[in-house]
Amino acid sequence: MALADPIPAQPITRRRFLKTSLGAAGGLAFYSGEIERHWVEVTRRDIHLPALPAVFDGFTIVQLSDIHLDEFTEPFLLRHAIGQVNRLRPDAVFLTGDYVSFGVAPRKFAIETAWQCAGMLKDLECKQRYSILGNHDAMLGEDVVTEALISNGIPVLKNTFVPIERAGARIWLAGLDDPLFGHPDPNAAIPASIRNGPNEPVVVLCHAPDYADTLLSQPAGRSVHLMLSGHTHGGQVRLPLMGAVNLPPMGRKYIDGWFRLGGMQLYVNRGIGTVGVPFRFNCPPEITLLTLRKA
Repeated sequence: MALADPIPAQPITRRRFLKTSLGAAGGLAFYSGEIERHWVEVTRRDIHLPALPAVFDGFTIVQLSDIHLDEFTEPFLLRHAIGQVNRLRPDAVFLTGDYVSFGVAPRKFAIETAWQCAGMLKDLECKQRYSILGNHDAMLGEDVVTEALISNGIPVLKNTFVPIERAGARIWLAGLDDPLFGHPDPNAAIPASIRNGPNEPVVVLCHAPDYADTLLSQPAGRSVHLMLSGHTHGGQVRLPLMGAVNLPPMGRKYIDGWFRLGGMQLYVNRGIGTVGVPFRFNCPPEITLLTLRKA
């Protein structure tokens, strides 16, 4: 029986190598820019709090962060994310900053985008919705972004707090100013009057997650049960073996997901948008659905 001669392997020439590499790079760019960047993932996690009142057991929070509308985040992507949030029917929605990008587009464009973003966020059906500002918002102008959000029915917590009440019980929600370009004041956001209540946990919104270490060094911070942050985009582009390619200041230690820091828990949301380049790899956009549970 005659055997077929094997097909000789083609030699790898420099031209062929470059052609193959360029094809792979083009495919990776298409995937990162058009598929994963628009693939919004809902992350579900239970958060166990020892001080949680029984009536808040099962209370759901959606965290939405780092929208960066219209640098690379198209309006349709934000509309899609808002639709996903509304279908989750959370008890509260917390927005943790960077509604715009500032530094590339002209200031006038960024201001218009802030109003466009806030107008779209008005479509969030949840009535208990609160926000803080991020570093891009602060660079553009805190008053500008705050006015846009408040005018569209979204309170902004800047070094202040509010109670969230249910059947006579409550948790405290505190919001800190941006640690990079603002002036966070833990004593104003978490005054002694709301600290260490036996059944009144404190939840803090703070855009930059690495500020957690500073917060925990102060008496106000040591009374915090849960901190929610964004800012890092989860690294945005995470390569095998290398991890995140680029991380921002105040977002290089706590990059993505859940952390236990003594008596405080920290969750870092990957955000919806991108900055720098319109790519996400191994790091899709995220909506976080947190369910509070009594420990």
